Amino acid sequence: MADRPILLHELDALRKQIGAWRSAGESIGLVPTMGNLHSGHISLLKILAPRVDRLVASVFVNPTQFAAGEDYEQYPRTLEQDAAALRRAGCSLLFAPSVDVMYPAGTEQATSLIAAPDLVQTLCGISRPGHFDGVVTVVARLFNMVLPDRAVFGEKDYQQLLVIRRMVSDLAFQVTIDAAPTVREADGLAMSSRNRYLNADQRRRAPAIYRALCRIVTEIRAGQDDFAELEALAAGQIRDAGLQPEYVAIRRSVDLRQPRVGDNDLRVLAAARAGNARLIDNLAV
Repeated sequence: MADRPILLHELDALRKQIGAWRSAGESIGLVPTMGNLHSGHISLLKILAPRVDRLVASVFVNPTQFAAGEDYEQYPRTLEQDAAALRRAGCSLLFAPSVDVMYPAGTEQATSLIAAPDLVQTLCGISRPGHFDGVVTVVARLFNMVLPDRAVFGEKDYQQLLVIRRMVSDLAFQVTIDAAPTVREADGLAMSSRNRYLNADQRRRAPAIYRALCRIVTEIRAGQDDFAELEALAAGQIRDAGLQPEYVAIRRSVDLRQPRVGDNDLRVLAAARAGNARLIDNLAV
């Protein structure tokens, strides 16, 4: 790995460097991010590092996955600190394109993708219409620019992980998608760039989401099968902590559909608001 990541902003320079590594027979791994990196992001690089010769990270706050009124303008941009963290993690190249590089015709006129409807017309897709269309559009562009052999995405955004895997399958991208476990604070709160939005009181209350999910998992493992009751109890637990639950859902891990009799591979997912921060989390059963 390089001692420090090469920082590139332009597509031609990126393709030249990727081409040189390809000519040398080296494999490429990609970690797409929106920056403001924390330990959860760094864990993605650590998972990918043994599997490829070169680690590429991207930092791009993608406007097409933010709806009107969301936090695109306020989303923290910390490129200098991100580059330092990536250097310590052994990253070979940091690609930090502008909006003009990613969307040469502008975001309004850009060719865009539509995410798989059966995966996005539920959970986060209900409150954030168009969000996953923006995600698959920008990830597809990054895949075409970097041409990675592997890419890694965190399980904290579990719905996003499934959406990207479907896109890779549907569009026949030659890239292996690896999943990384959620990285948590000591009190269980899932690490997220949006945790910076929390004030001290909200930060104290936020782990209630994780505790509510843990309770559901414990109850299911003990034989409780009234999922609607478990979801309602967990939502109440989150509400009692002073948060605003958006959903608590027990779903099939493979496709996020409602569980059927005999389904054992389940995922418990939740979203809640703490002030201006929208927090998501999930646990496998």
